Amino acid sequence: MASINISIKKDAYEFLKKFKTEDRSFSDIILSFRKENNDVMRFFGSLKSSNWDSKEKKTNEFRKSFNRRIK
Repeated sequence: MASINISIKKDAYEFLKKFKTEDRSFSDIILSFRKENNDVMRFFGSLKSSNWDSKEKKTNEFRKSFNRRIK
C-alpha cells in the first residue's frame, strides 16, 4: 500500500491519537469516521419513542425558572 504524508494541526493529531490502538492505524481511524458519517439514515426513527409532551413541559419549566433568576 502506498503512503502519503499529510500535515494536520496538533489538536487534530491529539484527537485522532485518542482513538489509536495497536491494531488500528491512523488511516483506519480516519476511514472509520467516513463510514460512520456517511449513513445518515441510521438515525431515522431513533426519537419515535420519546415523550414529546413531557419534554416540552420540562423545557417550559426550565425557561420560566431561568427567566425568574435573571430578573
